[in-house]
Amino acid sequence: MLRIELLYWIVAAFLLAAALYNLRERRLSMAAFWSVLSAPFLFGDAILRASASGSAWPAQLMGIGVLALGVLAARNPLRAEPDNATDAARRSAEAQRLGQRLFLPALAIPVITALLYFGSRALSTHGVDLFEPKAATLSSLGIASLLALIAALVLTRAKPRQSIAEGRRLLDALGWAILLPMVLATLGSVFAATGVGSAIAAITGALIPVDSRLACVLAFALGMVLFTVVMGNAFAAFPVMMAGIGLPLLITRHGADPASLGAIGMLTGYCGTLLTPMAANFNIVPAVLLELRDPYGVIRAQVGTALALLLFNVVLIATVVFR
Repeated sequence: MLRIELLYWIVAAFLLAAALYNLRERRLSMAAFWSVLSAPFLFGDAILRASASGSAWPAQLMGIGVLALGVLAARNPLRAEPDNATDAARRSAEAQRLGQRLFLPALAIPVITALLYFGSRALSTHGVDLFEPKAATLSSLGIASLLALIAALVLTRAKPRQSIAEGRRLLDALGWAILLPMVLATLGSVFAATGVGSAIAAITGALIPVDSRLACVLAFALGMVLFTVVMGNAFAAFPVMMAGIGLPLLITRHGADPASLGAIGMLTGYCGTLLTPMAANFNIVPAVLLELRDPYGVIRAQVGTALALLLFNVVLIATVVFR
């Protein structure tokens, strides 16, 4: 059985390699940032065991690490590094040589992930566990990414060291924004645990007719979008809106199927991701990397898609998720 910790250690090794590259180039703040970030991936098991034993030091160290990341992020604003003319010409020539085949490794990731996930589930029914049951999806994604990396190396005939160097260059360009999905997902859980969902349920009950299925569907869908716009990530909005509207109203009162509502609800939240600068890793970083004149150009290009998808999801929720 593949332990998820092995994939975490690979991530940590890559972060430490990025830190080493930055240290050699005397970019000390960026080197420190990736070094601090690698610690939870390296020592996650030890931190969990110490916390379970009642020790307070893991939480204190993690808190210090979070503060350090904030200070270091402030010293490293998002920006694209100047491109070396020689390297740019080489990459352009390679892109012309490979053509559309360049996309094959990236497109292989979701396909391989799905095959590994469903294949592991089929094998588990026969007593063979490839992955830990609670981490099957993440493990499948990690293995698929490694296989796609190998395919990319074979396709481009590049050396493994070059993949690390180019990965570090992209990682530095993304900077602190790469942490947003993890941080915002955690923030959503914190909001749900502190009763924000209950507050939303009370407000919703006072503003809309809760006996109307359509009114509840609209409240849930629009709430997912608006909360995502504010928080910047559907992972943060999902636990709050499910606790406030999805579970008490749509599932318990109106009999919605939880799995279908959860899947379509998350997709509805992504409509908000397309509309907000708070989703910096999706909407602001690309504008910086592409050196667009309009920093909100990516958002403007996505508005039509977001609104059309929102309308489609509302119709989908209203028609297919109820028993």
